[in-house]
Amino acid sequence: MSYKVAVVGASGNVGREILQIMSEREFPASDILALASKRSVGREVSYGEKQTIRIQDLANCNFSGIDIVLSSPGAAVSAEFSPKAAKSGAVVIDNTSQWRMDPDVPLVVPEVNGDEIIGYKKKGIIANPNCSTIQLVTAMKPLHDIARIKRCVVSTYQSVSGAGKKAMDELFNQTKAVYANQPLEKFRGEFSKQIAFNCIPHIDKFLDDGTTKEEWKMAGETKKILDSKIGVTATCVRVPVFIGHAEAVNLSFEKSISAADARKALQSAPGLSVVDHRVDEGYVTPQECGGEDAVFVSRIREDPTIENGLNLWIVADNLRKGAALNTVQIAEALIAKF
Repeated sequence: MSYKVAVVGASGNVGREILQIMSEREFPASDILALASKRSVGREVSYGEKQTIRIQDLANCNFSGIDIVLSSPGAAVSAEFSPKAAKSGAVVIDNTSQWRMDPDVPLVVPEVNGDEIIGYKKKGIIANPNCSTIQLVTAMKPLHDIARIKRCVVSTYQSVSGAGKKAMDELFNQTKAVYANQPLEKFRGEFSKQIAFNCIPHIDKFLDDGTTKEEWKMAGETKKILDSKIGVTATCVRVPVFIGHAEAVNLSFEKSISAADARKALQSAPGLSVVDHRVDEGYVTPQECGGEDAVFVSRIREDPTIENGLNLWIVADNLRKGAALNTVQIAEALIAKF
């Protein structure tokens, strides 16, 4: 069986990656619509190595007859068009923040809580989690199953691609300006401070309690996906890396768990690749994860300062598993189940 698919936000980083992954994985699509805002209409986007698709205007789209919508525009655009698509009979798999915490919308990482997909029937929408949450819960799941996680302390090192193409351009232009001894002010706009050769502990807007929205997302989404009883505290940092998010994670468990037991559980879990050798180069960095589907786990070690504690280093390509791949995997799981 084949499906008629619409990709909303097809001109953006994630939309283009969705199309590429659909081609790579030979998604059973009989027809694909590439949709974006009016300013992108007429442009062509690649579908695999040999095919291109011309972008159409989202505002004029009639979703009647479309089976699946893979949506990655802004949250405000999703708020308007996702319900329209669902009302027309499509199942919307949405990669924005708009629907993630809606109690009637399942928030899904297929390797973690794929059975929750059935909840799409309430609103016709399935939410794709935040990129940093996806890699975190993928690694937490097999450990939670064997020893029950009580608390998670996570510090993220998030690449600029998570903020879009303009953010990537800003890092590129600022880096060139530093070497050319040019003023950086004219290359500011996406970030609150200089991003080249710097780290910024500020992603999304600040909330009243001093956390940022990104940190709030990680806590709330992890609880919704994995277990509402887990305490989660996050510090989210933007770093001068183009693609690939990294996370330093400290976990405390209800039961005793050794590094060896954790490693064994992680090695057998879907979606994970353990690269944990206690030698030079025996770990994965963001630079090495680009274009890879797996979530990589390294630096697995016991924390002697707390009871039943472990430390992990988690890395993933935020545009693939952190966004586009997870979206396509949800669609694959949907058609396999229903």
